[in-house]
Amino acid sequence: MLCPYCRENDDKVVNSRPSTNGRTIKRRRECLACGRRYTTYERVEEAAMRVIKKDGNREVFSRAKLLEGLNRACHKRPVSADILAQTADDVEQQLNKEYENEVPASAIGEVVMQRLKELDQVAFIRFASVYREFKDISDFLEEADMMLEDA
Repeated sequence: MLCPYCRENDDKVVNSRPSTNGRTIKRRRECLACGRRYTTYERVEEAAMRVIKKDGNREVFSRAKLLEGLNRACHKRPVSADILAQTADDVEQQLNKEYENEVPASAIGEVVMQRLKELDQVAFIRFASVYREFKDISDFLEEADMMLEDA
């Protein structure tokens, strides 16, 4: 494992623990060259799921893109990186259960919105505004009203 600070590949594992869902192992490492610590995650590599986009094109599912969307929605919100990583794990796990090889992009969006609604309402509205392509403030108000009814 290359140290993200000095790029040396000599390190030792200081601590290992499984994630709450048991699908990843979090390892705390210490670089033997520079002495700095960093975290890595180990996960089983599964068969690549493909995403069916709105235009019919297909691309490989990207956990990085999922996390990027979650990060954007939760920007400056009180949601930790660990919670976002766990949310991405949960979304990916749910998609793997419900879909075998291909998943519609719309299904991913709906699962993410469901998770964000439970996690942070402002992040949910941010994500929904992009995902559902809100045209004006009335779209925001409709979504906010639905959230208030559900609460």
